[in-house]
Amino acid sequence: MGFKIAIFISGRGSNMREIVRACFKKKLKSSVELIVSNSNEAPGLYIPEIKDIDTLILDKNNIDDKSFYSLLNRSLKKKGIELICLAGFMKILKKQFIKKWKNKIINIHPSLLPAFKGLRPQHNAIQSKVKYSGCTVHYVNEKIDSGIIIDQDIIKVEDDDDEISLSKKILNKEHKLYIKVIRKLEDSYGKN
Repeated sequence: MGFKIAIFISGRGSNMREIVRACFKKKLKSSVELIVSNSNEAPGLYIPEIKDIDTLILDKNNIDDKSFYSLLNRSLKKKGIELICLAGFMKILKKQFIKKWKNKIINIHPSLLPAFKGLRPQHNAIQSKVKYSGCTVHYVNEKIDSGIIIDQDIIKVEDDDDEISLSKKILNKEHKLYIKVIRKLEDSYGKN
């Protein structure tokens, strides 16, 4: 079985684009029903693949928190959303929201968690001179980048890698890993 998915973005939306494509090409059984952004300037909002998908823009500069969550919950419920995929969503979600959507929110992070939580993990990996990095898809809980890990993918950090080159290599892995994880969740959906 597939999920009715909402994808939350704040930026370029490349992971969102890959999930939408995978659904459209039937590589996933799920369907993307809603795109949510907390920035009306997010480049991802202008990706052609999402032109037929409902979009909810709750711009951080124009809305208070109470209205944000009220409109968000109403929209998710109206669309019958079963899985929320955070894809570069740069807002820390409130505990009440996470509790309401427990085990239905997943996130992708560009490090091998639990290493390098939070902002600029690629920078921190380079600064720490690690030999390996990668990406992690995890359930979202109340603590930043601390939920149960669903899956990870690893890459070797080369001596000549910098933050930009490492970020590109990890992003390529992210695109594949997110689809793999959603497929895995689809396969177990309804079996629990």
